[in-house]
Amino acid sequence: MLDAAIGSGRHERPCVFEVFARRLPNGRRYGIVAGTGRLLALIEQFRFGDDELSFLQHNSIVSTTTIDWLANYRFSGTITGYREGEVYFPGSPVLIVEGSFAEAVLLETLALSVLNYDSAVASAAARMVSAAGERPLAEMGSRRTGERSAVASARAAYIAGFSATSNVEAGRSWGVPTMGTAAHSFTLLHDSEEEAFQAQIDAFGPSTTLLVDTFDVEKAVDLAVKVAGPELGAVRIDSGDLAAQVATVRAQLDSLGATNTRITVTNDLDEYAIAALRSAPVDSYGVGTSVVTGSGYPAAGMVYKLVAHQDDAGEWVSVAKKSTAKATVGGHKAALRALDAGIAHTESIYQAAEGRPDVEGRDLIVDLVVNGSADARWLGHDGTLAARNHRAQAVAELPDSAFGLSRGEPVVPTVYR
Repeated sequence: MLDAAIGSGRHERPCVFEVFARRLPNGRRYGIVAGTGRLLALIEQFRFGDDELSFLQHNSIVSTTTIDWLANYRFSGTITGYREGEVYFPGSPVLIVEGSFAEAVLLETLALSVLNYDSAVASAAARMVSAAGERPLAEMGSRRTGERSAVASARAAYIAGFSATSNVEAGRSWGVPTMGTAAHSFTLLHDSEEEAFQAQIDAFGPSTTLLVDTFDVEKAVDLAVKVAGPELGAVRIDSGDLAAQVATVRAQLDSLGATNTRITVTNDLDEYAIAALRSAPVDSYGVGTSVVTGSGYPAAGMVYKLVAHQDDAGEWVSVAKKSTAKATVGGHKAALRALDAGIAHTESIYQAAEGRPDVEGRDLIVDLVVNGSADARWLGHDGTLAARNHRAQAVAELPDSAFGLSRGEPVVPTVYR
């Protein structure tokens, strides 16, 4: 597209692209925007170096003129959109990219690959957080996804309300709190379970979490309290009928005087399994595969569409697709969330040039990139924490029906004004 647009002379035409989702994953009530902070940093670094340009040239992918243009590429436009951690609905203008066609069209795959994955993880994680209530969750899914998406998913889950991750790189890169427990291999390494428990306690103290289901849970719990004492921090259960197992272990710990020892459970949990354990004496959860795969929806379904461009006279022209089931709404948009007594009831999307409608609510569009420079508020450790805090505030505006796990329509309708 870039090569042909340069050939036609239209590549410098000012344009507006928009990222939005036509629909939410089947039955979901709301989505959570995640990945924005990662994306902004990647856009600032997005360049075509000698290796990339040589590949394009040697494989005759684009013309020499386009290669010369790409050699100096740096996005210099403006990006606005929803804050990271914001709730979104079908049609919400999550990201609005303004710049020349040439500059903006190159960001499509980058923007969608980040926002689609991170938002899918965050949206699934938010459902798990709701199901868990006040009980903390840890993200433990690095071994169930790619090496780069492992870090991204840990960050997205934290934004959505998870308390910690087992991925240490996510802690280094994004400030996500880290945690970990021993695996079965650690127990099997030693000549006895008691030796394994003692080694772990010698290294980390009695506040550590001991894995008690390698052999026999009842015997392991007795042994754990014997080795660590009643001040043992926690035990982890990773198999079996968790509801029944947890009740039995809680009674056993209490009988041994370990009344403050917590119970954490893992074992292929998702939001439905977490909800089923609501009445069990579980203290925390560890979630792996389900959260990093979006609990069945590994992509958020967002698209990147041209919605406006300037004509030869410098006037803005609204453009839209008419394709069956894929029609778009043209124009440079803005959005607000209409509220009644602090509870959201409508996602109002309007043409920015026509001005804000007289509706009580919260404006949703913020500056993300200005003249090619990302707003520092949304970057790094601080940006990640800000997104987490904003997610809590945005979710608090949703009506109670948003948090049901049964299938339903988006809890807030989208209205174009």
